[in-house]
Amino acid sequence: MKIHCLNPIAQVGLKNFSAAYEMTQNVNEAEGILVRSASMHEMELPDSLLAVARAGAGTNNIPLDKCAEKGIVVFNTPGANANGVKELVIAGMLLAARDVVGGIEWVKANKDDENIAKTAEKEKKNFAGTELMGKKLGVIGLGAIGAKVANTAISLGMEVYGYDPYLSVNAAWQLSRSVKHVINVDDIYADCDYITIHVPLLDSTKGSINREAIAKMKNGVVILNFARDLLCNEADVLEGIKNGKIARYVSDFPNPTTAGQPGCIVIPHLGASTEESEDNCAIMAVQEITDYLENGNIRNSVNYPACDMGVCTAAGRIAIFHKNIANMITKFTGAFGEKNINITNMTNKSRGDYAYTMCDVEAPVPADIVKSLEAIDGVFRVRIVK
Repeated sequence: MKIHCLNPIAQVGLKNFSAAYEMTQNVNEAEGILVRSASMHEMELPDSLLAVARAGAGTNNIPLDKCAEKGIVVFNTPGANANGVKELVIAGMLLAARDVVGGIEWVKANKDDENIAKTAEKEKKNFAGTELMGKKLGVIGLGAIGAKVANTAISLGMEVYGYDPYLSVNAAWQLSRSVKHVINVDDIYADCDYITIHVPLLDSTKGSINREAIAKMKNGVVILNFARDLLCNEADVLEGIKNGKIARYVSDFPNPTTAGQPGCIVIPHLGASTEESEDNCAIMAVQEITDYLENGNIRNSVNYPACDMGVCTAAGRIAIFHKNIANMITKFTGAFGEKNINITNMTNKSRGDYAYTMCDVEAPVPADIVKSLEAIDGVFRVRIVK
């Protein structure tokens, strides 16, 4: 198996590839790609490519539907960098609550003052700020990062409200019982002193923090955006700062709109840029891609459903990527029956328009069954796993 890295990937992850894998500089011969921030939208995806693993959570740099229709599974690493982002979000709240940055800049500007300590006692009131304890925090999106932020804020003595209409059972288990779950995001807008957003960038979420949402917020609200800059209409945010509705906007995404603007604390995309986060993402990405290439199992894919049949102990295993439409399983079993191939185990999972079927068979998979399955209308790809 040949693996290509579009970005530098932590060695602690890459060392988990066995001798069955070879790192290649030629992307056109790769069966697996590891990527961080490099854009793949303009790439010509090679026919050999079976999987892409994003060492991080966001996948807006990868053409998901294009990959799905070619039977290429795209993975991400949710939660691997969650702690690093969480810690920076908490730091962002502290920077917004107390003008630490302004105070530091004042000290730099007055470094030649021989009486700086005495002068500081007079000036420090300009940077004093408030404490987080007792303040209300609204967390929009309670995935791996949002849940950690919520739990940590509880430990800081904040009153935390969480909003997530798609909250999974697993994510709910990670939440402190002290987090108040609200069913209308407007409740967060109306009541919270701090609002932090942790949702993926989708058509439905793009620009969701806009003039209308801001108008519903408390005067002096602090907005934190460590997810994606386009989740906020930043022109509307600047307007909110100018008219006094927003006290601070803290963002991890520098751009010409907010960089250097009054009321904006802009950090140079440091959220997941810790050694630990990069290591965790690399390890998880390698685990996901190797389990898929060796066993056909899918875990943490963003374009195909989760599917796990464990390590293949049968004589053969075949994977089929196809449209999520009726009668496909009947056609698959019919094709196996025509070749007198007995299926010993089968699983079929779907996700939106796409579906994935794996079959274990009691004899080695003959090459001609691949052609029979590929000829079925709605099949994107057929892969012999074993």
